[in-house]
Amino acid sequence: VQLQASGGGLVQAGGSLTLSCAASGGTLSNYNMGWLRQAPGKEREFVGAISWSGGHQYYSNPMKGRVTISRDDAKNTVYLQMDRLRPRDTAVYYCAADSTGVYYYSNFERGSGLDYWGKGTQVTVSS
Repeated sequence: VQLQASGGGLVQAGGSLTLSCAASGGTLSNYNMGWLRQAPGKEREFVGAISWSGGHQYYSNPMKGRVTISRDDAKNTVYLQMDRLRPRDTAVYYCAADSTGVYYYSNFERGSGLDYWGKGTQVTVSS
């Protein structure tokens, strides 16, 4: 499975952006999906994840209330909607897939042990 994140760009603080993660070469329906980000000079950081069924989402505390993850398995795509963006949200955003287990998000939180990673998309939030 190949993952490709897209939808990044330049946005003003307070604005919104929706990222997409499209899969090819396989189906995402058997995977929990997650988003991580990495800002320049910083460690990779967990953003949030969604269960394979789409019925459960889990978000990091800094992002909770400002992001929504959804999925459309018919389109083999996962989305990250971000609202009220702040300059500190500037980073490269990555999507990833994990088949470890239902409602298991620890691999996303650690940023390791994941089955697939996508190429990132740059999000820049100007003040």
